[in-house]
Formats: sequence, structure tokens, C-alpha cells
Amino acid sequence: MKVLITGAKGFVGKNLIAQLKNISEGKAKGYASLAGLVILPYDIDTDPALLADYCKKADFVFHLAGVNRPKAEEEFMEGNFGFTSTLLDALEQAGNRCPVMISSSIQAALDNPYGISKKAGEELLFDYSKRTGAPVLVYRFPNVFGKWCRPNYNSAVATFCYNIANGLSIQVNDPKVVMNLVYIDDVVNELVNALIGTPNRDGKYCKVPVEHQVELGKIAELLYSFKESRENLFVPNLADPFVKKLYSTFLSYIPTDAFSYPLTMHTDQRGSFTEFLKSPERGQVSVNISKPGITKGEHWHHTKNEKFLVVSGKGVIRFRKIIDEGEILEYFVSGDKLEVVDIPVGYTHNIENLGNTDMVTIMWANESFDPTNPDTYFEKVKI
Repeated sequence: MKVLITGAKGFVGKNLIAQLKNISEGKAKGYASLAGLVILPYDIDTDPALLADYCKKADFVFHLAGVNRPKAEEEFMEGNFGFTSTLLDALEQAGNRCPVMISSSIQAALDNPYGISKKAGEELLFDYSKRTGAPVLVYRFPNVFGKWCRPNYNSAVATFCYNIANGLSIQVNDPKVVMNLVYIDDVVNELVNALIGTPNRDGKYCKVPVEHQVELGKIAELLYSFKESRENLFVPNLADPFVKKLYSTFLSYIPTDAFSYPLTMHTDQRGSFTEFLKSPERGQVSVNISKPGITKGEHWHHTKNEKFLVVSGKGVIRFRKIIDEGEILEYFVSGDKLEVVDIPVGYTHNIENLGNTDMVTIMWANESFDPTNPDTYFEKVKI
């Protein structure tokens, strides 16, 4: 299969091509019928002479090219209607009745220059289908967000992500404005479905089945919290599908010289203890480093429970139930055999480094540390 993609270097085009390459090379599962597909990319800087050739070869057309931020209003019609006409003429002259998908906008229902030009492009495609019998798919996209979207252009989400990630201010005129959003991965998944003949139709139009309605003020609030999470270590609630998608989008706008960020290491002669991640719902993860011969812990908890995973070095974790002054349990641990040791409540416990090198332990606790209620009580394991 040969797929012509206009607007190949645009936001949607770049994401679609990246996934189609995965599919073509067999890296994406479930699309065996599309293995080996050939992409015919076309953009504003492509040799115009290639368009006729591509229109002869194409088995499917994704028409993503368009104008949404021109210097003059008349460029809306030139870009959104004029090039669509050129494309359809080339297909018709080639006698190619392959399916054609067009990227339109929900603004096609509005009476503004952009919407009028998008509506004109839609009608051109519908008329083409009636005249030639070629299948057409018209997608009226709401605001699309995700990686590789150009900031300070026509996407508030992209602009907010870029500015906040780079320490720049943003302007929210009305935080109560509700934005209709679709995520780029959901868009691409739907376009692949269209390619294999299973588009999501809504009457005469097609649509991305997963949409999000979110207030602009909420988006800004979330983005600021994502930036703060690199300092307070609290990860967002990724059980919320929109939060998960927005967080991934935000990370793609972090400056290339700021991918890393420091953690606070609490060090002493015994080694160090460093908090890594926190969550109100899922507790926290920390990294503990113990020097050779050092024993840490010697405390117990009422409700706080932990999991220890030694990833380097060797040692022993000891337990004693605080109401039982006799039996001491021992679990020998090593980075050579990764295994998790649960630290139940009501047991005083410690961990001793038995090796000649630093012992590194990943520790998870079911709650983030609260200095006002640490639920940690000193008591030696060995009486």
C-alpha cells in the first residue's frame, strides 16, 4: 500500500508518519495487513511536479495540509480550498479513486474566515466523491494537543506547555473557558483505523472517539503542578486519562538542557537517604545507601508499611514483632538476586550491610512522609 500524506511536516503529519513507519517496519503490533506500506510525503517545500506522480500511485490519501495562521485573510481560501482543489484535480486526472481523508475543523461550523475556508474544502471533497465515487472521510478536529505541536502559533496547550516549561509567563483571559481537546495519539490511532477501513463515523463526518472537555484555568493549573513536581517530587494522578496525556505533552517541551533535576541527598557517616517520587495515593519511593558494616532502621510503624529492594551489594533485613521479645526473623538480600521484602506493621526492623561495598536499597512506603505524623517509633530489633 502507498499512502500520500500532504502536510507531512506539520504537527499531525509528523506524528502520523512516525507511527506509520512503526507499522510498516513491524514495530507496532496488530497491523500485519499494513506491513511494508510506502509513505509518499508532500509538503509546501516538496517539488510540485511530484504531486501528479504521487496521485497516480496512492492507495490512500491523508490530506492534512492547510493554513490556520496566515499573514492575510485571503490565504485561508488559497491554502484550505485552493490546494484541496489542486489535489483532487490531480487524483481525478490520474483516474485514481482511492479513499481521501481531509483534516477539517470544528470551526467549519462557524462564520469566520478560517471556518469558511475549511467548510469550502469539505464541500469540495463531498462534491468530488459524488462525481467520482471515491470514498471520502471528513474529520472535523477540535483542538489537537501532544508532542511536536508548535508553540505560540495556534495551540493554547502547546504555548502554555512551552512557556511554563521554559519559565515564561502565560496569559489566561478567562479560566472558565471550556476547551474541546483531542490527543495526538488518539488522532493517529483513528487515522490508522481509517486507513484499514474502520473509521469512526458520526453522520456524514468522521471523528476521533476520545475527546476531553477541560477548562482553560484547569489546564494551566495542571501544567504548573507538573513543573513543581520536579521540586516537590509529587507525581500527578495518572489514573486520569487527560492528566496522563497532558503530562506526557508537557515533558516534551522541557528544554533539552534541563531534562535532569537534582534530588536532596540526606547524608551522614552511615551513607545517604534520598526521596525520589511521591504520590498522595501511592506513597513514595526513596533510595537508601548504606556503608559497609552499617545498620539502619531500628524502628516500627503502626500503619505505614514499606517494601525494600536491594539492587546493589548484600545485606540482611531483620524483624521482631514488638509484642514478642523472642524470635528474630532474618532475610538475606543481595543485588545478585532481586527480590522484594515486605516490611509489615508492628514489626521493628533494620537492614545491615554485610558486604565490602555500598549497599543500595530501593524503598517504597505506602504513604508520603509527613513530618507532623511520621508514624515511626525507635526500638532495637536485638534486645
